Amino acid sequence: MVSCESELLNAKRACLMVIDPQERLMKAIHEAERVVEKTAFLVRCCQILNVPILATTQYAKGIGPIVPQLAELLAHIPTVDKLEFNAASNAQVMIGLSALPTSVDTVILAGVEAHICIYQTAIGLLSKGYRVYVASDAVSSREKRHAKAALKQLQAFGVVVVPAETIVYEMLGRAGTPEFKAILPYVK
Repeated sequence: MVSCESELLNAKRACLMVIDPQERLMKAIHEAERVVEKTAFLVRCCQILNVPILATTQYAKGIGPIVPQLAELLAHIPTVDKLEFNAASNAQVMIGLSALPTSVDTVILAGVEAHICIYQTAIGLLSKGYRVYVASDAVSSREKRHAKAALKQLQAFGVVVVPAETIVYEMLGRAGTPEFKAILPYVK
């Protein structure tokens, strides 16, 4: 019998990539407040778990900076401004990923838009050999139906699509640790 435990998300093998949560774009996103809240949750938890974090913006000159609610949390995080929808096709993003410990083989995605940049980045990362998780409640699109369709297709491609809390608890693995206790205040 094959054990599924080896397939669980391991904090030592993961990194979080926050995709394009920018002011002008977020104004048009379906349930943007939820996306920002769950992305902030993931960022805080990844910081506690020492999971590396990368961030991107999409043409910041035109779409603006990262929303203030996340900008402070991401202030010391490497952020690449890109033109590509698929962040995995951006050389600077891939340099950032390759600079992480060699144990990192899994990328967790949060941000917008689910049917464009999240979708293309997930496929791009899969094609480069990464395992990909998408935090279903930390992504969205301008239209709910677009996000829903993209997440369904990504699951068909083998992307793990689960809520942010599932991702965090999977990386925690158990209760009672100092990390678990540090994360508890953020679990609402």
